[in-house]
Amino acid sequence: MRKLSMDELGRKTVDEFKAADKTPLVLVLDNVRSMHNVGSVFRTADAFLLQGIVLCGYTPVPPHRDINKTALGATETVDWQYFPTTLEAVQALKNAGYRIITIEQAAGSVMLDAFTPPADQPVALVFGNEVSGVDAEVMKTADGCIEIPQSGMKHSLNISVSTGIVVWDIFVKLKAVAGR
Repeated sequence: MRKLSMDELGRKTVDEFKAADKTPLVLVLDNVRSMHNVGSVFRTADAFLLQGIVLCGYTPVPPHRDINKTALGATETVDWQYFPTTLEAVQALKNAGYRIITIEQAAGSVMLDAFTPPADQPVALVFGNEVSGVDAEVMKTADGCIEIPQSGMKHSLNISVSTGIVVWDIFVKLKAVAGR
């Protein structure tokens, strides 16, 4: 076995990324405070060719050195927008036809492995603050809630780790439905 060279990876240029068909998924960051987490989420969105990211509240926005440190250029490929509040963002996404799904440990949540993404509707995934999670008012307006099954003592994952787990799972499920 050998590692693939940069030429063999088939990386897209910025223009090719922008023109490519996107995975019908948007990530919403609800008052995420860490610039490193924001940059990591940008890289995940780039890796899975997501439609975009919505940054809300006091979530830091590009350009910033600390976001770029972990994003490694993904702020140039992934479309993003900013809303002063997550409630405004969620309402705008609902009006645009998105199904709003929060990622949280909550009564009535569906475990990620049991979640089936809609095949005919784009999804917006809301990830909350590193300490307090998704805002309670946002939880009330969501169409559903996903929880990552955990067995350890902490029952807590970093938002960038949670994003990677959830996006990968949904990406694979959407790919299976599309027959790709």
